[in-house]
Amino acid sequence: MNVTVTDPLGRIVTGLEKQNFRVFEDGEEQEVTTLTSEDVPISIGLIFDMSGSMSDKVEKARQAAVQFMRTANPLDQFFLVSFNDRAELTSGFTSNVEELQNRMMFTASRGRTALLDAIYLGLSQMRGAHNAKRALLIISDGGDNHSRYNEDDIRNFLKEADCQLYAIGIFDPIGIRTRTPEELNGPSMLTELTEMTGGRVFPVTNLGELPDIAMKIGMELRNQYVVGYKPSNTKHDGTWRKIKIKLRPPKGLPPLRVYSKTGYYAPAQ
Repeated sequence: MNVTVTDPLGRIVTGLEKQNFRVFEDGEEQEVTTLTSEDVPISIGLIFDMSGSMSDKVEKARQAAVQFMRTANPLDQFFLVSFNDRAELTSGFTSNVEELQNRMMFTASRGRTALLDAIYLGLSQMRGAHNAKRALLIISDGGDNHSRYNEDDIRNFLKEADCQLYAIGIFDPIGIRTRTPEELNGPSMLTELTEMTGGRVFPVTNLGELPDIAMKIGMELRNQYVVGYKPSNTKHDGTWRKIKIKLRPPKGLPPLRVYSKTGYYAPAQ
């Protein structure tokens, strides 16, 4: 499992050892067998909001996407899903970052927001990924008002997909959100969906921060721990197993936060 550890200021904590991690499956503590932290190639899908509400933010959002891709490992591969009224695959898997940048330049923001459909399309595209480590990065001002799929559908797809979900949320301040209930719910929905995969949302109120935050997410993906354990429950019953990771931090460290996926489906046979 990919695991991120942060300090109270949200900064990545590296240098922890195997004995610092405790893994619980369905409440039972498991034996941690391996811990690694090398930078491995990643297959990454960019889920880019081109709806009408992004019109005054889209230029900075493009800059953020470019900055994120600049953190790439040479063996990384990217694809691009753009969405407004509908989600579409703007570019399939490529290692050519310039090609993706060019595809982004020629899209205009308009229409409504099919965010959940875009996440579904990204997860579907990820089935063709070459790399074992996989992540989707959503860049959006949140909220969905035009998808065929609903939140429960996406939760179920995420449970089955071994893919981390990150989001840069370009949210309006609460006091000036004059939108639909779906859009008002956007920040909490994105938080729930990302955290169940071991990712997280980075909220942005100042558009000038976007490129720095994108680079921070790129660095986080390259500085994760990979924690391995052999489940004590060996039944092949296809059930959902809840996972919780806790820390035994070294003395002198402040309270740390752990991000990891919340569970997996056991093999069915």
